[in-house]
Amino acid sequence: MSEQGFRMSMDTVAARAGCSKQTLYAHFGSKQELLRSVIAEHQDLATVPLSPVVEDPREALLAFALEHLRHLNDPTIVSTSRLLAAEAHQFPDEARDLYQQACDTLVQRLATWLQHAMDQGRLRHDDPHYAAELLLSMIVGMDFERQRFGVVHRAGDRARHRWAEFSIDTFLRAFAPPTDDGAPPSASAGRRIRSPLSSPTSPRKRNGASP
Repeated sequence: MSEQGFRMSMDTVAARAGCSKQTLYAHFGSKQELLRSVIAEHQDLATVPLSPVVEDPREALLAFALEHLRHLNDPTIVSTSRLLAAEAHQFPDEARDLYQQACDTLVQRLATWLQHAMDQGRLRHDDPHYAAELLLSMIVGMDFERQRFGVVHRAGDRARHRWAEFSIDTFLRAFAPPTDDGAPPSASAGRRIRSPLSSPTSPRKRNGASP
């Protein structure tokens, strides 16, 4: 798909896979089912950390965020996204189906997990679908757009990890459950986050003096 987009044919896939087209159809039935299977495989890998039993929301969401960012930083995924976006107006039905299978399904899976976390008192009760969409937006930030436009982005594991921590910790503070007295958590509750623009090794000066 990164090379041919929606025009991809089963003949081409069979040639690349080293099998006959009949073998592909025997396994998948159609090109649509083949694509659905590939997308489902990525979805399963991305959502492995999201166990229905929520013991540590931060650990689970951080693992999910790192896998999601790793997937989006795959050069093949970036090139595929560019090509499919350019062709979407020519193949509206295929583009809609692909979006539903990939994006809508991921939001639904994440929303289901967030609902479990809310039911178990790990997160504040709210609309889980809105929360899922918000969280995915926070995880991705502007980095996928930077890649699509070919500008500098968070290409390294360290940079992605820092951003993942920042986005997850911010989300968890926003959706922290109320305290025992029913009051919302204080603004300082949760983990302290270093500015993503500051260096972890260089002390920041205050009023001209080193801390």
